[in-house]
Formats: sequence, C-alpha cells, structure tokens
Amino acid sequence: MLTFFSQFPQRISDVTTQLTTHGLPLTAPATPASPLDPDDPWASSRPAPPVNRTTLAWCTAAQMLSAHHRTPLSTQALSADALIRELGVRGLAQLHTDLHDGAPIDYRFTRCPYCSGCGEDPLLPDCADLGCPPQYEFIDHDHMCPVCQGESFQPEWFAEERIIQLDGLLTDARDRGTGQVSWFREKARHLMRR
Repeated sequence: MLTFFSQFPQRISDVTTQLTTHGLPLTAPATPASPLDPDDPWASSRPAPPVNRTTLAWCTAAQMLSAHHRTPLSTQALSADALIRELGVRGLAQLHTDLHDGAPIDYRFTRCPYCSGCGEDPLLPDCADLGCPPQYEFIDHDHMCPVCQGESFQPEWFAEERIIQLDGLLTDARDRGTGQVSWFREKARHLMRR
C-alpha cells in the first residue's frame, strides 16, 4: 500500500532505476569554468557544480520535463541538471509556469508537482537543516513547500467558494441593470469550465 509520504521515495526510486537502465550516472559531473568569450552571452567564469540526480527536486524536474515533452526521462537529464544547477528547488515553480505557457499556476486547483498538494516540504527537514531561528524549533514550526508556498490543494472546497463569489457578482450585476448581466454570465461560464 502506497501512503502519502512513501510516494516521494518511490518517485526517486523510479527515476534512478530509469537512469541506471540507460547507463546514466546518478551524479552529473561538475564542468570546468570556460574561458570568457566576449561573443558568447552565456559564457561563465564559474565552474558548474556537480548535481545529485537522486534528490527529490531533480527527479521531479526530470519527470515534469519528460511528461511535457513526451520523451524518455533519460533525454531530459541535461535539462533537469541545468534547472537544478541554476535555480534549485524553487526552479520547479518556474518550470511549472513555463510548461503552462507562462500562465500563473494556482496551486489551490493544480496539484503541486513537488509536494503533491500537501503544502509542506516533502523532505520533512528540521529547523537546523533550514537555518530557522532557534525559537521556532520548539513551537511546532511548519516548513512550507518551496514550490507552491504552502497552498493547500483543495479544488472542491475552493470551487464552492468561487461559485459563491460568482453568484454575488451576478446578483450585483442584476441589481445594477441588465447590461452587465450577460458579461457576468459569460465570465461565470468561463470560470465554471476551468
């Protein structure tokens, strides 16, 4: 039986198995600094650090890229390396937005790809790992998901709230006059389809 928090080690296991099957290393090697070329806008004087491909963030990035592009996960390894190397875990939020054509993601209605909608950091770090102030350690301090920022995925509850808001808008429009009612009805239909 797969429990909620056992899905994260399972995700890592699935991805590392695929990497091993394709003969890819579980650590992306560091790349040396390249000499600066004045014509190359991407040139960097800093060496790129190695990337651990067995972290939850890397595995999530590789799965997201693979699913979006409908390609084997092994072909997305270098892209996931670059994302985690440049932006870290918070880069998953940017990747998620980019994969949705730049549209903002409302994590109340869209399940977070990193924490699967729980709103907490799935690694369950302690305050010492994250460098929280010492006084937080003793007050049962929660660590929010770095991707969805603690939004709870509850589409049914939030949908009811949205319908209540729309009903209020329709009532206001009806009270003001008939000219705006059709516009509000069209907006309500559009939001209901989402």
